[in-house]
Amino acid sequence: MSIFVDENTKVVYQGLTGSQGRFYGRLNREYGTQVVAGTNPKKAGTDVDGIPVFATVAEAVQATGANVSCVFIPAPGVRDAVLDAASGGVELIVVITEGVPMHDEAWFYNELRREYPAVRLLGPNCPGLISPGRCNIGITAGHIAKAGGPVGIVSRSGTLTYQALYELKQQGIGVTTCVGIGGDPVPGTSFIDCLAAFEGDPDTHAVMMIGEIGGSGEEEAAEFIKTEMSKPVVAYIAGVTAPPGKKMGHAGAIVSGGKGTAQAKMDALRDAGAQVGLNPTAAGALMVDVVADR
Repeated sequence: MSIFVDENTKVVYQGLTGSQGRFYGRLNREYGTQVVAGTNPKKAGTDVDGIPVFATVAEAVQATGANVSCVFIPAPGVRDAVLDAASGGVELIVVITEGVPMHDEAWFYNELRREYPAVRLLGPNCPGLISPGRCNIGITAGHIAKAGGPVGIVSRSGTLTYQALYELKQQGIGVTTCVGIGGDPVPGTSFIDCLAAFEGDPDTHAVMMIGEIGGSGEEEAAEFIKTEMSKPVVAYIAGVTAPPGKKMGHAGAIVSGGKGTAQAKMDALRDAGAQVGLNPTAAGALMVDVVADR
């Protein structure tokens, strides 16, 4: 199985007519994803390589049965795009766009929780998610992912999402689903959300978790692993040598006031029973032993 998306998922691309939306919409469709619609109020009634374009997500859902939206709208328009998707009837909104104002992120995160609690938000500033061989939504290169399980991946870092997939493929290990949650300060989907979903997926036998400095998400995940997870977890935390007070990469990747350090996160995960690799390759090697034991 997989979590969140599979071969039956139907995707509407908000921003399909833009250069990035067009490029990745085509690429995802070539992978086998059901990219069934796009939106652009000014280009409704046209198409992109046979993919129909609608004015709103609601119209796209009604015409095509789309149940997931992928957002490639420029940052100033993301707030309206998320609300258009939620009110339009999709179950999952994947926001690839980076640079979304933190105030907007907080606003639509809370608006969805109040008004559309059944809608899952992934991102912003994330690579998307892939269930290898079934569905690829976002900017992950499909050829680096091996299908067939038994490992689920959740990653805060975009680049390290790809690295984790590649390391496992090099070891001949398949993946049920890989979820890039993004590194912004207000992520729509958390480590815990993904860990809980993997815990409930019968085909996921182990989980690889990729974290980084800043925030408390990894420590919160460690507590969940300790109290709720029966499946083994292998982790890697980026940013061991990051200087305090300096933002590294993502907007959320900053150590402040002695909190959010890589060492503290690694200690918490080890205390929870997770195995921690000191680099992505080491984490991949640890997962080889974990899978062999399962």
